[in-house]
Amino acid sequence: MLGWALTFLIIALIAGVLGFGVVAGTAATIAKVLFFVFLVLFVIGLLMGRRGPVV
Repeated sequence: MLGWALTFLIIALIAGVLGFGVVAGTAATIAKVLFFVFLVLFVIGLLMGRRGPVV
């Protein structure tokens, strides 16, 4: 998912340089949403992965 966020970020940067404002804005928004979803899932994975020792 982080890879997709980086891909959309690169698309947004290229579109912004070339003057495609709507495409750049949309790609940047998608990249931001994907990044925050990745962060939430990463934190949940860290918290769920910590388990006590098996006795």
